[in-house]
Amino acid sequence: MTVSVLVPSSLVREAEDKREATRKIGYVARAATVFRADRLTVFPDSEGERRWGGGFVETVLRYAATPPYLRKEAWGKRDELEFAGVLPPLRAASQTGSGSDDSGSLRQGIVTEVGPEGRVRVNCGMQHPISLVVPPETEVDEGERVTVRISSREPVRAKIVDTPLPGLSVDRADLSAALGREDAGVRIATSRHGEPLTAGRLGQLAGRIEGDGMTVAFGAPERGLPAMIEGVTAEAVRSSRTPDEGAVETEPADGTDPSAVEPGVPGRFDLWLNAIPNQGSEVVRTEEAMFAALGCLTLTE
Repeated sequence: MTVSVLVPSSLVREAEDKREATRKIGYVARAATVFRADRLTVFPDSEGERRWGGGFVETVLRYAATPPYLRKEAWGKRDELEFAGVLPPLRAASQTGSGSDDSGSLRQGIVTEVGPEGRVRVNCGMQHPISLVVPPETEVDEGERVTVRISSREPVRAKIVDTPLPGLSVDRADLSAALGREDAGVRIATSRHGEPLTAGRLGQLAGRIEGDGMTVAFGAPERGLPAMIEGVTAEAVRSSRTPDEGAVETEPADGTDPSAVEPGVPGRFDLWLNAIPNQGSEVVRTEEAMFAALGCLTLTE
């Protein structure tokens, strides 16, 4: 079960300066971390970008998702990170294995030196880089990130494991590609024009999300998702809702069983939801919408 969050490259379009834009991106990363998202994807919205574009957004998100003990070594100095000091700490919960053979916490490490006899030195947040054996049939290069399982700190017992890097993954992809992933699960678009998220509707969704995972897409301030998707308008989202269930219609994604997909609007989403149906502000910022929507959608039955 995978939880993916999609945000546009225009999400900082209303920020007054780079400091404020950086802080805003930090709260987007924090919202994704609080609700245990596995993946945070930036999709292009060039028409909505103003002073800062997708490259800036993606870089700051990647930096924010990097463990603090690796940031200096992994990133050095970059113009996009001028105000990285204002980023709120993510304080991501550690990932712990189960069973006597795989017990211990998983941490990201970065290879600082490649030595002889299949050994490397890895910075994984200990007092000093530690020497580890590279798993058989695996090649790692200096500067590469690896997953390290630490079973003891005193004395140090650790090993490199063939497991995806723990923590929040940040990438960039077109909206259609992100929605077409095999692990997309229930594909949800958030919009003030979507179906109001009620207790009853949430009850219908909880089981599917818990079993299949979900992909949730968000818009930008004063520029919602309908404006970003070709062929989709706010009126189309509103008018396609049925009086009885409030469902909206869409064409199923390629290879999807139509009977397993709820109706939705064009754009390969299964449904459009309004997570703040009685919003008191004319504009809801992306990070605010994330906390509101993910707080509801991650509830279990």
